[in-house]
Amino acid sequence: MNSSDFLIIGGGIVGTTISIELRRRYPKSTIAILEKENQLGSHSSTNNSGVIHSGIYYDPDSVKARVCKIGAEKMIDFHEEHNLPLKKLGKILVCTNHDQVSQIDLLLDRAKKNKIEAYEINYEKLKEMEPEVNSIGGRGIYVPITSVGSPKAVMDTINKILLDKNIKIFTNTEIKDKCGPSQVLSKDGSKFNYGFLINTSGSYSDVISNKFDVGQEYTMLPFRGLYWELSNKSGINLNHLIYPVPDLRFPFLGIHTTSSIDGKVYLGPTASFGFGREHYRGTSGINLLDTLNNLKYSGMQFIRNHDGFRNLALQEIFRLSKVGFAKEARKILPNLKYNMLSPSSKAGIRAQIFDKSKGRLVNDFLAVKRDNSLHILNSISPAWTCSFEMSKFICSEYMEA
Repeated sequence: MNSSDFLIIGGGIVGTTISIELRRRYPKSTIAILEKENQLGSHSSTNNSGVIHSGIYYDPDSVKARVCKIGAEKMIDFHEEHNLPLKKLGKILVCTNHDQVSQIDLLLDRAKKNKIEAYEINYEKLKEMEPEVNSIGGRGIYVPITSVGSPKAVMDTINKILLDKNIKIFTNTEIKDKCGPSQVLSKDGSKFNYGFLINTSGSYSDVISNKFDVGQEYTMLPFRGLYWELSNKSGINLNHLIYPVPDLRFPFLGIHTTSSIDGKVYLGPTASFGFGREHYRGTSGINLLDTLNNLKYSGMQFIRNHDGFRNLALQEIFRLSKVGFAKEARKILPNLKYNMLSPSSKAGIRAQIFDKSKGRLVNDFLAVKRDNSLHILNSISPAWTCSFEMSKFICSEYMEA
């Protein structure tokens, strides 16, 4: 039987950075991480865009706004300290329809309140910075801090840090049930005792929390994000990341460009219906129970049309075809041609908590403490960006409160 002062379920970026923060605060404690895969960070922690977000989108009263700016700075510092691949490209936000033009003022106000460096640019400045990019109304926003890092290199480095700090890692260990006041049972029959448990299991956070009679009013809805790769023969050269002004009612950012650390340029992602929490591509990862659950609650939103969800869903269906995707992408890159896009293996799952009592997606980070356990139920984007600062926030707010 294994015992630890702190037991963390889920070895992604959130769980591992929390364990590092716990070691800093409690140097003599015993800390263990349980991970169901054969290595740490196998899902969203390494299957994300690698974009280090600024925090310009977030309501100043949100947890996201509180941790993103400092988190982005810490993530950039981590890349530089450990000599990890990093591109400081900056982001340009543009308008793809007339309704977005007035949103520029809202985003600039949020940038000011969140203390993020951001500048409005006019049509002439936009064309000087990005000749290939269009913005309806001629308005845009330039955010210098936005960068692109390497999620895989970050997780590899964190893994070494965990070992150096004597944090125990149990891979291929999936939780079956809670079997006592301070004990959990894994599917292979192993038992783990703990003083305090932290659930950072990402897309399975609701499944784990329910074993502790926590978070029954929430359920996880998976959305698939697929990308297309821009041909290097397209003649379209970009200097920055290009994003449309998003619909702030939803956590999805629309079709945008991502320049990877290896020089490739991707367009995406979609935010399509997910048939499973690990349904990245094809039929692999399809889960009947997840599918039925997603149909039920996504269907509920579609029928009620909360926050315009029906329009979002119809747009995403249209974008599933290459023709529809290219048409949408041309709103930011007007010279983009259908044959300039190639299929990409790049894909991700955005696991989004849905509040069943309110009938709405939860757009902010969400954590619930119960007795000697803490459940991080909604660790959505920009969780990777702000993981180092978020771990500090979580420990301060929930562990020492």
